[in-house]
Amino acid sequence: MSYYFSKTLKMSFDQAVARVTEELKKEGFGILTQIDVKDKMKEKLNVDFRNYKILGACNPPFAYQALQAEDKIGTMLPCNVIVQENAEGNVEVAAIDPIASMQAIQNPKLEDIAKQVQAKLKTVVGNL
Repeated sequence: MSYYFSKTLKMSFDQAVARVTEELKKEGFGILTQIDVKDKMKEKLNVDFRNYKILGACNPPFAYQALQAEDKIGTMLPCNVIVQENAEGNVEVAAIDPIASMQAIQNPKLEDIAKQVQAKLKTVVGNL
């Protein structure tokens, strides 16, 4: 089982970030964090890196349900979605598969939540 699902887009990096953010919003997700890996690699290591952002997406109702079912689930939140430029100039968007990540936690109360979040994230990626 893969731990993510992805799609390659033929658009600019900035357009892809905006589009992903828009599609996440349609499915009830907000962006809690945004890490610009390219900037951080330059700042911390003085190396050039491709355009690469990690978006920390959160759907509050599902996050609340998950936290009620498993108090340490916050170690796996928010759901990360990456946007990265590849060598061909295309942009790949990849989202964590919550079902794969939840397998490490043996709590049956999380199964339904993970399935619902997975469906929403698949919709986001599919609509790009």
